[in-house]
Amino acid sequence: MQNKVSLSQYVRKRNGVALGANHSMRNMLSRSLGAGSFPVFWHYWNPIWGYYLSRNVMKPLGLFLPSWLAVVFTFLVSGALHDLAVSLVKWKVIIFFTPWFALMGITVVLSKHFAISYRSYPWFVRTAINILFIGSALLATCLVEGKYA
Repeated sequence: MQNKVSLSQYVRKRNGVALGANHSMRNMLSRSLGAGSFPVFWHYWNPIWGYYLSRNVMKPLGLFLPSWLAVVFTFLVSGALHDLAVSLVKWKVIIFFTPWFALMGITVVLSKHFAISYRSYPWFVRTAINILFIGSALLATCLVEGKYA
């Protein structure tokens, strides 16, 4: 992403509509859930958050780390920021999103490395696969943290 791309331009490119426009959320959900691979899911998911993560985390890390490691660290930062927000609301330390997002980041890297694509399947099948990836990482995190032990 070039530094000259504004948030509005970035969101329009991801959602197909302007920032705050009608159907912005619908487009984001349809494009991300119906993506033909897990890396493409994250390409479309939450473009506002993605814009800032890309500009302030991924791009700087990519200057000195291999791109796959920059991806994993970007997911870690995103998870840590989610944990921080929940910790501030609950007034206790929460470490849940960081490992969950790390697993999703690793899934992105591995699925890209192995060129896992399901774009030829119908939208609802692609959606089920993307939800399965997210849900599997969530379940693994819950199991490790003892939430379902």
